[in-house]
Amino acid sequence: MTQLIREMPETERPRERLWRLGPEALRTDELIAILLRTGTAGHSAVVLAQQLLRQHGDSLNALARAKAPMLAKIPGLGRTKAIQVAAAFELARRLVSEQQHRLDISDPDAAANCLREEFRTADREIFRALLLDTKNRLIHIACISTGTVNASLVEPRELFKAAIAYSATSVIVAHNHPSGDPAPSAEDLAITKRLVQAGELLGIKVIDHIIIGLPAPHRPRDFVSLRERGLI
Repeated sequence: MTQLIREMPETERPRERLWRLGPEALRTDELIAILLRTGTAGHSAVVLAQQLLRQHGDSLNALARAKAPMLAKIPGLGRTKAIQVAAAFELARRLVSEQQHRLDISDPDAAANCLREEFRTADREIFRALLLDTKNRLIHIACISTGTVNASLVEPRELFKAAIAYSATSVIVAHNHPSGDPAPSAEDLAITKRLVQAGELLGIKVIDHIIIGLPAPHRPRDFVSLRERGLI
């Protein structure tokens, strides 16, 4: 039987250590244990957190991708703890989004940085738009569509409805390839062409289309910019 948190010296308990030393002093499993609050019969919240991480390959990215109903099926976790974990990861994603407000999006790397964390945890293709002002500063990241594991469905009206609502003068569109390979497909090129043409009619320029995959040793970057490739 493992040592329960209440049996630990008070100075060694995760919550007390966080209070005294700050969250950066705690291990990942200890931070998760604070979210879980309690463990199971005979096992502390820290042990439950360690088991949760192991079941996801000791990867926070993998854990962040897990849906609450699936987490709830893990022995010892249940509905309430699963909701707490999912809520924590969503708050982290929203914090990143808020910090990006009014960033200067002047190159493809800056655009990819705005979306990389969300895209890495997505298990299907999602289509986003960076809505920009006249100085290429980020106004808002708009959710345009969520597709299947290998396709996203995009209608120009959804993109430009969002752009008009936020008074954007230009947009950078982006989506992910869950397979990890960011190489554009024929469908990606066709969608880009439709969006560029629609933007010209409305006076809202489509600056670029960024496709984000996953890092790989043989690729210098984990994304492709269609503008850099001369495809816009």
